[in-house]
Amino acid sequence: MKTILSVLSLALLLVSNQAMAQCKQLFNGKDLSGWTIHGTEKWYVENKELVCESGPDKGYGYLSTNSPYKDFELSVQFKLEANGNSGVFIRSDIEGVKIKGWQVEVAPPGLHTGGIYESYGRGWLIKPTQEAQKALSPDGWNTMKILAKGNKITTWLNGKQMVQLDDEKIGQAKGFIALQIHDGGGIKVRWRDICIKEL
Repeated sequence: MKTILSVLSLALLLVSNQAMAQCKQLFNGKDLSGWTIHGTEKWYVENKELVCESGPDKGYGYLSTNSPYKDFELSVQFKLEANGNSGVFIRSDIEGVKIKGWQVEVAPPGLHTGGIYESYGRGWLIKPTQEAQKALSPDGWNTMKILAKGNKITTWLNGKQMVQLDDEKIGQAKGFIALQIHDGGGIKVRWRDICIKEL
């Protein structure tokens, strides 16, 4: 029995290592290499974590990947500090601080974390149920997963599926991934373990 368990453990470890090998870290824990800042809000690294914080202008701010992505599985951990109104944009494009694309919401409790919003377009496309939103840890670390494949976008928060959307307009797009600071000031969010696996 012990031998069978050892073999199974080894097999699971190999599968896990193979999955990790296919996953590319977008944030190196040291600096903002591979990313571009848009706007005057603050983006910096502290304790190997990526921090976004409102600046004196209290405007919108974005941190976008230098590379575009279309079909992928993205995993990211975030922790809300102060007002955590933020988000993860996918298949997006930007001029100044005017972003066009789709945001997977990151926000305080009850404000639709995991839902999908089309910026400068149709607005909210789908929101998670109130029950699903209970998966959010308001003051601890959260793990969000986003699967974008063709027309379909699926999101999970701490292992719970939040929404699934099939949308032709999203399916036609390709663009960068971006983290957001909402306007209004007083916002601070920490990020880590930003990992993408292209499909």
